[in-house]
Amino acid sequence: MMNCVFIQIRCKPGTAYRVAGDIALREIHSELYSTSGEYDLLVKLYIPEGEDVGKYINDHLLDIDGIERTLTTLTFKAF
Repeated sequence: MMNCVFIQIRCKPGTAYRVAGDIALREIHSELYSTSGEYDLLVKLYIPEGEDVGKYINDHLLDIDGIERTLTTLTFKAF
């Protein structure tokens, strides 16, 4: 069983397309969208069961240059 999380990403000005490209190259996401509003990108990830969510995100995503801030939403049940 995998844990589904959604991560909203705010990028430094002018870096959203590069950040999205870097995420895509890592092949860690299920879905990746450009969004309007306070955040620039929305990433849907499935984190392997038993992995620490925070450490997984930190190790696989947050070291990408240009990411300024993130907001992670954990999911619990699909309806």
